[in-house]
Amino acid sequence: MRVISDENIPIKLWLDDLEEGAEKQARNLANLPFAFHHIAIMPDAHQGYGMPIGGVLATQNVVIPNCVGVDIGCGMTSIKTDLTSITEDDLKRIVKEIQRSIPVGFNHHNYNQPWEGFDRAPNIDIINEELNSARKQLGTLGGGNHFIEIQKGNDRELCSQDTDKQSLSDGFVYVMIHSGSRNFGYKIANHYHALAKKNCERWFSNVPPDLSFLPLDDELGQEYITAMGYALEFAKKSRARMMLQVRFIIEDYTGCNCYKPIDIHHNYAALENHFGTNVMVHRKGAIRVRKGELGIIPGSQGTSSYIVEGLGNPDSFDSSSHGAGRAMSRTKAKTILDLENEQENMKGIIHNMNSRSKLDEAPSAYKSIDVVMENQKDLVTPIVELKPLAVLKG
Repeated sequence: MRVISDENIPIKLWLDDLEEGAEKQARNLANLPFAFHHIAIMPDAHQGYGMPIGGVLATQNVVIPNCVGVDIGCGMTSIKTDLTSITEDDLKRIVKEIQRSIPVGFNHHNYNQPWEGFDRAPNIDIINEELNSARKQLGTLGGGNHFIEIQKGNDRELCSQDTDKQSLSDGFVYVMIHSGSRNFGYKIANHYHALAKKNCERWFSNVPPDLSFLPLDDELGQEYITAMGYALEFAKKSRARMMLQVRFIIEDYTGCNCYKPIDIHHNYAALENHFGTNVMVHRKGAIRVRKGELGIIPGSQGTSSYIVEGLGNPDSFDSSSHGAGRAMSRTKAKTILDLENEQENMKGIIHNMNSRSKLDEAPSAYKSIDVVMENQKDLVTPIVELKPLAVLKG
């Protein structure tokens, strides 16, 4: 960890190669009048809107919509099967069936999906406007960096843990899903950021416009918290619905059994106590890993992912990276990367990276997951390394 100490509060970083734009954003955070104690920048950090993706910000008495982001509740779920091997033919059939059953990209289900949560949606205009569309979006993958991946756990134990956690490191087949709140999160984020920006202009606030805030003791701030919470719930249920569908498919083809899934968010804000003070912790592209808490850190397409155990490091506000983190923009990746080279990087893995339009999610568009994991040894302990067998990108 290194520290930048020439702003109002320190910036603690778990990487040495933070891009100029992301560092400027981190410095802006450190000079917010309501920022608390220090800013934490995770090893996968890169420039985002207002706040670096891979950043953790604690605030007093305010919430900042842009420091949660537009995909509220984006996160990971992972499940372990009792399979220790799976054939290539079965993998191909399973992937084909997943593609048939789970809409990806901008596609939705053709019919409303059942969920009792729709009947208790908060009576908030922006949620009511999206509710009908959301009924068909539940259990759909989305696009960009969202994925469904079938993986094989490393056959060697990565660390000495108690008996229950050792069972995670024994060469079993896993399924991992990365997805978020679909259009719910996007519309909520943009709606409340616009309102926050308008209010800050009216108050003659000197905070950067991209960091416009809502006071927590204000009706609008509480409304955003309620809307965000509903988007988090929707995102978690959507991942669970997809995982259940994948479980049915894998169990049907292989006869396997599955264990209880792990599910985590990495775009959200929550009231927590740190350094003896109740603060609103914004994690944008970061996961919470309290001491002993399990987390999920995916690599890029074609590289290892990890199930980890948190070390509860207070300097990170009990946080860690949420993945490998982008090494270049989507536009740059499509411009400079070579499709054949990237396909070679994924040799032996079933995938759908079959055109230059998919290069924005190529392995080389991301940072090295090995470097990211090395840089956060004081934040998490890896429990199992997961190697990809087949991956379906949105």
